[in-house]
Amino acid sequence: MEGLIHINWIALLVASLIPFVTGFIFYHPKVAGTKWMVAAGLTEEQLKGANMGLIFGVSFILNFMIAFGIQFFVIHQWGMIGVLMGGQDAMNPSSEAAQTARTLFEKYGNNFRTFKHGAMHGGFAGLLIASAIIGVNSMFERRSFSYILINGIYWIITLALVGGLVCAWV
Repeated sequence: MEGLIHINWIALLVASLIPFVTGFIFYHPKVAGTKWMVAAGLTEEQLKGANMGLIFGVSFILNFMIAFGIQFFVIHQWGMIGVLMGGQDAMNPSSEAAQTARTLFEKYGNNFRTFKHGAMHGGFAGLLIASAIIGVNSMFERRSFSYILINGIYWIITLALVGGLVCAWV
């Protein structure tokens, strides 16, 4: 329904930078960077020979996809509209379902739109989805538990921050 839910493209673009910032801090040698390099089986020499423009460019696109997707986990109003507007009435703004959705959205539309709430859901997405994916891939790649733990913690923190920002930036 037009006007009820909108995508905040600026928030998504800013949220796309969060994985870079958290990665810069988290993978710093004084935090988890040295342990990650050992767990990943990489040396400083190997890391120097990369095309950083390509890595950062593709990473930004993927980060944007993450930020775009996480909004559906952290903003409950997306689900509310989907439930109320499902079926044939979804395209008719004057239908009874549309009127009910508009009334409910006006009353409850900004509930749970806080950084804390978004961070909670983002953190759960990091724990239950991202960490699980990392774990499965890492098992088949014969990576160590420390590799899984380091990358899993990074994504839990990162998705909590992304979720918090996307949810709170109304």
